Amino acid sequence: MEFIKGMDISTLLEEEACGARYYDNGKEGDLLEILKRYGANYVRLRLWNDPYAEDGSPYGAGTNDLAKTIIMAGRALKLGMGFLLDIHYSDFWADPGKQVVPKAWKNFSESELEQAVYDFTKETMEKLKESGTAPTMVQVGNELTNGLLWPTGKKPNFDAIARYVNVGIRAVRAVDTEIPIMIHLDNGGFNEMYREWFDNFISRGEPFDIIGMSYYPFWHGTLDDLENNMRDMAVRYGKEIVVAEVSMGFTMEDYAEYEKLAPGERQGMATKPALVENLPYPMTPEGQKDFMVDVMGRIAKISGGMGFFYWEPGWIPVPGCGWATDAALAYTGEKGPGGNEWANQALFDYEGNVLPALKAIRDFAI
Repeated sequence: MEFIKGMDISTLLEEEACGARYYDNGKEGDLLEILKRYGANYVRLRLWNDPYAEDGSPYGAGTNDLAKTIIMAGRALKLGMGFLLDIHYSDFWADPGKQVVPKAWKNFSESELEQAVYDFTKETMEKLKESGTAPTMVQVGNELTNGLLWPTGKKPNFDAIARYVNVGIRAVRAVDTEIPIMIHLDNGGFNEMYREWFDNFISRGEPFDIIGMSYYPFWHGTLDDLENNMRDMAVRYGKEIVVAEVSMGFTMEDYAEYEKLAPGERQGMATKPALVENLPYPMTPEGQKDFMVDVMGRIAKISGGMGFFYWEPGWIPVPGCGWATDAALAYTGEKGPGGNEWANQALFDYEGNVLPALKAIRDFAI
């Protein structure tokens, strides 16, 4: 199989609607077409159950419902790219810090949640197939480090975690018996956690194909930690490995003027100096490029290393395209503000120009 050079472009439609523009050597172009020219051969798209408040207000950060997923998947598939479907089983962000039950499932029992996961997954797969946008890989749950569908599926309740993930896997298989299925955790450098999680799941779980890892160098250990964990997972469980989320900053310059938000309306997390103390490369365009060359080389060395997905390469700072609206914050219970926290991690600069890391991705060969 071709080495995966994947891109999570889940905010694309919202970015375009908010006025984002992308340039390759000064010429404006379609984001996906530019990424394709620079070697991207896969997209990853997150799916939220119902990312809208009861009054219809969108949650933002792409507001990734099925209709938008179908549009973006269609654009990618038309370019000959693969499509990884990332099912969150939540109405908004699902990660190790939050796995909020969808509004429609709020008062469900464990058995009702199992059935809901099965029905939602199967219906999603069927609708994608009917629309001509069937995925080429499926991720059952997102960053399941601490479980899913809290509180019943919260770690250490591995029995419930396994039941929910298992019915998701069975639902995917009910529509496509051959499609590769990924299970994805965060903190790709934390081998002890991966061993605990997969020892517990595999003793209870349905067969699956791929272990997905998030790796952000400012949170998830050293590159040696990542490489050692990938190698151990591949050997210990006989699974293929994908770095399902990765990114690196290209600058520490703020992007407030691009967002047009008042100081109290934004966070700019990705430009906080505390995050860069232990980075292996400087947060410069060259540092970002060198980091990606290093990451790709380490993945390629692993037996079963399939490739990577760069997280949100096109999420550049434009007014109105942040990580959460007020309606979304009310759903998750988190505090705002909700501006863009990721713009300095993109593969395009703040004005939408291609950065050197994309050329390195294009030129990388096994």
